[in-house]
Amino acid sequence: MVVVVVRPDAETGWQPADRGGGARSVADVRHRLAIYRKQASSRLLNDRCMTRFRRIGRRPSAIGLLATAHACNDVYQGAVLALVPFLVAERDYSYVEVSGIVLAATLLSSVVQPAFGALTDRRPMPWLISGGIAAAGLGIALAGLAQGYALTWCAVALSGLGVAAYHPEAARVARIATGGNHMGMSWFSLGGNIGWALAPVMVTPVLAVGGLSATPLLIVPAALGVALVLWSGAALPAAATGAHGGKERIGPDDWPQFLRLSSIVICRSIAYVGLSAFLSLYVREYLGAGDTAGAAALFLLFAGGAVGTLLGGRLAARWGRVRALRVAYAVAVPSVAGIPLAPGPLVYLFVAATSVALYVPFSLHVTLGQDYLPNRVGTASGVTLGLAVSIGGIASPLVGALAEATSLRWALATLVTMPLACWALSYTLAEPAAPKTPKRGAVGPAAPQPRTAGRTAE
Repeated sequence: MVVVVVRPDAETGWQPADRGGGARSVADVRHRLAIYRKQASSRLLNDRCMTRFRRIGRRPSAIGLLATAHACNDVYQGAVLALVPFLVAERDYSYVEVSGIVLAATLLSSVVQPAFGALTDRRPMPWLISGGIAAAGLGIALAGLAQGYALTWCAVALSGLGVAAYHPEAARVARIATGGNHMGMSWFSLGGNIGWALAPVMVTPVLAVGGLSATPLLIVPAALGVALVLWSGAALPAAATGAHGGKERIGPDDWPQFLRLSSIVICRSIAYVGLSAFLSLYVREYLGAGDTAGAAALFLLFAGGAVGTLLGGRLAARWGRVRALRVAYAVAVPSVAGIPLAPGPLVYLFVAATSVALYVPFSLHVTLGQDYLPNRVGTASGVTLGLAVSIGGIASPLVGALAEATSLRWALATLVTMPLACWALSYTLAEPAAPKTPKRGAVGPAAPQPRTAGRTAE
C-alpha cells in the first residue's frame, strides 16, 4: 500500500503535498509504484524458482540414486552377452556351451524373480537390493577366474540370481519413493535400460586388454551401486518396513486384468528380443552394408529406448496409462513392418520409431501390474520385469528357425504380429483406480516438503 499526502488546490483540485511541483511528485509516485511492483514480481518469481529447486533437489536422495543403482545392476545382464566372444576365443567353448551359460543368466534369473517377489510381499527385504547388486557383480567377476565349464556356469548363475533378487524389491521401493508417480517410475526404468546398453561399452575394452583374467575389475559398478543404495537409505530395514504399504492399500487384486497385461508384456518381449537378435545381421546382409552399419542399427534400437521410456511417463500423466499403451502399440505396428520392407537407409528411421514405440509402455507395464495387484507388488514386479520378459529369449530360436526355412526378411516380417496382438489386447485393459500408496518420506532420509503456495504481493 502506498500513501500519498495531498493538499487542496483551488484550480486543479487535490495535488500531492510537496514543494517540488505536482508533475514532478506524480512522476515520483509512479516511479515508486513501478519499483514496488518489480520487487513484488521478483519475490514471487524467486519463490517459484526456489520451490522448483527444492523439488528437483529431492530427486538425488530417492529416485535419482535408485535409478543410477538400477543401471549399475543391469550392467551385469548385458555383461554376460559381452563375455561370450571371449569365452569362445580363450576357452574354445562351443555354441551349445555358450548358449547354456547365457541361459543360466537370463532364463534362471527371469524364472526366479517372481519367487523373490512373493517373498517380499510377505515381508519387506530391503537388503535384497544391495545384496542383489553385490551378487550380480561378484558372479561376473568370478566367471573369468573360474576353471572349468561347471564353475563358470555357477558363477554366471550367481550373477543371474543377484539380478533376480534385486528387481522385485527395488521396484517396490521405487514405487514408494515416487509415490506411484508415472514419471518417477520412468526414470527408474530408464536407469536399467542405460545399464543394459552400456554393458558392451564397459566390458569389451576391459576384456580386450586384460582377457578373462580381468573380470574382477568388472565389480566396480556393483560397488558403486551398493554405495548409492545405502546412500539413498533404501536398504534401511526400519524405513522399508514402515514403508510397506500392503495393509494400507484398498481393494482386491485383479488377477484377470493382470494376466491380460502379462500377455501384452510377453508379445512385446518377443518382438523386441527378436529384433535385437537379428537386426544387425539383416542390415549387413540384405542392405549390403558393413559391420558398422549393422552395429549402428542395433545402437539406434537400444538408444531409442531412453527416449521412449521417458516419453511413456509423460504420456501416461497426460492421457492415462492404458491410452498411452494403445497409442504406442498402434504406432509400433507400421514401424516394425517397415524394418524388413523399407528400402536402403530408410530402415534406420523405422528402427528408431520401433524403439521408441516399444519402450513407451515399458515402465507403464510395471506400474499397471503393481496397481492390478496392489497387495502383491513384489509378485507383480517380478512377473512384469522377469518371467514374462524371458519368453522373448525363449522365442528367439523359433525366429531363427523360421529364417532358416524361409528368409531373414520374412522372419522379421512375422514379428509385426506381436505389436498387433499387444494393440488388440490393450483394449481389454481398464485403467485401475489409484491405490492408496505410502508417503514418499517413508523411504530413506526424510526430505523437507516445499511450500506449495508462493508469497503474494499486496
